[in-house]
Amino acid sequence: MARDLAVPAPVLTEIRAGRVVPPSGFTASLTLFTAAAMAFLAVVALAFALAAGRVAAGWEAALSDSATIRIAAPEGQVAAQTDAVQAILATTPGIASFRLLADDEVARLLEPWLGPDLPVDALPVPKLVEIVTVPGEFDAGGLRQRLAGEAPGAVLDDHTRWRAPMVAAAQRLRLLAWVALGLIALATAAMVTLAARAALAANGQVIRVLRLVGARDAWIARAFVRRFTLRALAGALAGTALGALALLLVPGAGGDGETAGSAFAAGLALRGGDWALAAAIPLAAALAAFAATRAAALRSLREIT
Repeated sequence: MARDLAVPAPVLTEIRAGRVVPPSGFTASLTLFTAAAMAFLAVVALAFALAAGRVAAGWEAALSDSATIRIAAPEGQVAAQTDAVQAILATTPGIASFRLLADDEVARLLEPWLGPDLPVDALPVPKLVEIVTVPGEFDAGGLRQRLAGEAPGAVLDDHTRWRAPMVAAAQRLRLLAWVALGLIALATAAMVTLAARAALAANGQVIRVLRLVGARDAWIARAFVRRFTLRALAGALAGTALGALALLLVPGAGGDGETAGSAFAAGLALRGGDWALAAAIPLAAALAAFAATRAAALRSLREIT
């Protein structure tokens, strides 16, 4: 009955909604810290998701348009079969270019496994022909048949066998990063909910007095929603800025990246439209805080009698 007392409107207008929520204390610190930490993690997870996507696309594009022919013929037939392979490639549709790798290039390719100073001349190292294909026009099956008939010691490798696992791994890493972003959003909403419910419980007596002077639960809830939303937004802005700065400090970020590791590090740098996604993180944190605080406030106010 006391909740329905009629009180002149000026009484409520003199009470600022924001004063219902304590301006400091552990709930304020908890909200700011949680929003900042989660925004920092969100920026990192977003960068990993985008980098994994770029790496997967780069590997797919680079490896889908290339192939290699390995010539492992008997010693007296290597030169003849190498010439035969090059003659076949010169008349095969769908091949943009090809070149025979020099012995020192083959040695560099084998160096990670066999070490430096590899005596290529003393070992039966096969000849390698690098091929650049035309997308949609290259017929790997037809080329294999020609090689089998004219150069039996030549084996075509179109990189399909080991390209697919690499691309799949990068795509799964991207999926895990997006899942991490979703979990970060849920954790942010949960922590803000706990902070809002704690603040409401701590101000139970103030809420009862406000009801006595005619304040409605919707008005009280708006006070908590506004304060916690602004806190989450401020914390998320700070966390996003720190996350972007941390990415800029990653060694190799923004470089060209010649190896898989350096390519991934280079992909961590935010570029172009990525900044719009990063800028949306504080807004997303504020929206999550708004929804979580509103639901928590309305539920807690029903429990306070």
